[in-house]
Amino acid sequence: MRVVYFSQDYSAHDYRFLNALGETEHEVLYLRLERRRNLESRPLPPRVHGVDWWGGKGGFTWSDWPRMLLGLRKVIRQLKPDLIHAGPIQHCAFPVSALGFKPLVSMSWGSDLLAGGRTGLGRATARFALERSAALIADCQAVRQVALAMGMRSDRIVVFPWGVDLEKFRPARGSRLRAELGWDKAFVLISTRAWEPVYGIDVLVEGFCQAAMADPRLRLLMLGGGRMAGLVQEKLDQAGMSDRVHLAGQIEHDRLPEFYRASDLYLSASHSDGSSVSLLEAMACGLPALVSDIPGNREWVEPGVNGWWFPDGDPAGLAAGIARAEVLDNLEALGKAGRKIVEVRADWTRNVRLVGEAYRLALADGPGGMT
Repeated sequence: MRVVYFSQDYSAHDYRFLNALGETEHEVLYLRLERRRNLESRPLPPRVHGVDWWGGKGGFTWSDWPRMLLGLRKVIRQLKPDLIHAGPIQHCAFPVSALGFKPLVSMSWGSDLLAGGRTGLGRATARFALERSAALIADCQAVRQVALAMGMRSDRIVVFPWGVDLEKFRPARGSRLRAELGWDKAFVLISTRAWEPVYGIDVLVEGFCQAAMADPRLRLLMLGGGRMAGLVQEKLDQAGMSDRVHLAGQIEHDRLPEFYRASDLYLSASHSDGSSVSLLEAMACGLPALVSDIPGNREWVEPGVNGWWFPDGDPAGLAAGIARAEVLDNLEALGKAGRKIVEVRADWTRNVRLVGEAYRLALADGPGGMT
């Protein structure tokens, strides 16, 4: 079977899905909508073929829609796929559905429906795409509920958290990174979210600064980057906290475990999330988590069991949560509880097989094509 995997950019998540698909009997072709940042440095997996087309050469804006649709129509007719697997919903599944291609397996990336699908054009395009999708891959129950409210049939939704590699992301004692930073006696927090508004990075930095003013032991590892880089640096400079924060930048995916293992507590101030893979990675490495009180996070973090919530958008609430966690002596037990949760529910090797179930649902209606 010829499968086209159509995604917005090329990230570590795309690499994992493409790698898994490349190990199947399918012929896998990869379409990339845009090329904004170096999200993933690894080349395409073996047996996955990148398609040279209009997209994937630079950024994408609304003014590009007419040219993109023409290019997409042309490449679909040339490739003649048996199935298209597309997501995020508004950027990738919607144009495929607008061209009338069937069967379409839409894959939500969490915030595309939870945030982008709330109102206006984002909701209208998402509803249009879901109405014409033969199956939907959802990463959490919160996404499933939104899809149902948009009219998606429950028997066409396959829910599974994308999960993590439990061999790569696992607890380990000792950290060379802490020693290199001179943080052996510090209480180390970690954030791995992109520096974008949806991830509440401004809330996270402000909350850390408030907590750090009262506690000289606190240190923060910040990975990644994004459009809010200037604001992040400004807040740290104004609070006099720049020397207590290590800005690691965009690191190789294979290096992520050493950063989690150098930390004591995982932080996320995201305003919208499905099953956050970075949260699951941290839990797999034995970290308790302090996260914003949003539906996606509530599916994974149970207060007092493997972490805590703080009010979404509340820096003072985040600072108070950090202060409470820093004085506890049972963080290791909370981290072990989190590890058990991901072992049961978020094993990537086991969960990714459910992609095949979505494909079977999509193909059950018979051969398709483009109208």
